[in-house]
Amino acid sequence: MKIEVWSDFVCPFCYIGKRRLESALEQFEHLEDVEVGYKSYELDPEAEVNPGQNIHEYLSAKKGMSFEQAKNMNESLGEQAAEVGLRYNFDTMQHTNTFDAHRVAKYADEKGKGKEMTERLLKAYFTDSELISDHATLIKLAGEVGLNEDDVTAILKVDDYAIHVRADEEQARQLGVQGVPFFVFNDKYAVSGAQPQEVFSEVLEKVWAEEKEEPVLESLNPKKSKTTYCTDEGCETVEDDE
Repeated sequence: MKIEVWSDFVCPFCYIGKRRLESALEQFEHLEDVEVGYKSYELDPEAEVNPGQNIHEYLSAKKGMSFEQAKNMNESLGEQAAEVGLRYNFDTMQHTNTFDAHRVAKYADEKGKGKEMTERLLKAYFTDSELISDHATLIKLAGEVGLNEDDVTAILKVDDYAIHVRADEEQARQLGVQGVPFFVFNDKYAVSGAQPQEVFSEVLEKVWAEEKEEPVLESLNPKKSKTTYCTDEGCETVEDDE
């Protein structure tokens, strides 16, 4: 079974959704037959490398809300993260442009370290409060997961792997992806948002049972469910229609 996940490293629901999928996979009888790959998606392609504002100020400006409202929203997100064992340090988080981080992740994927790099970048941003657009930081993080730091240094000096990032983003547009996380199972079933673990478990069983069928993309979001995802307008929870 193939699972492709579109996500961004500054997307709080992407990290939560990743953990929920992983929990479902841990209980899946056919785990050894599942391949998970991560695809690039930029929530804010125009984001500055050094915006000069903390995440509460950024969200306040982006969503047109007060600083306190933004902080309360982030605290709520932090509580959801804690439920899956994650710690979000919003007060020190450094919102930034993620394009170069995605380029490094594509290199890592080519070297068989895509999953490790994705996890390290998410932790670096949400928990460690590192600036994941900073080249020295990216080189250090890449080295931590076993990648050649000299190669990463060379990649970041030019535009290597940019075409791979753009290809993922174009594929997302063709699929009609409007927010992340976005999960595609066997090129056939789509699940949007950080759905509960039990939803992922149901999808895994369904896809496994129908693995031989011709691929036709179909949404498997549960009826009347709450979908939690992030778009370029911000992160939110919405009630899905029946």
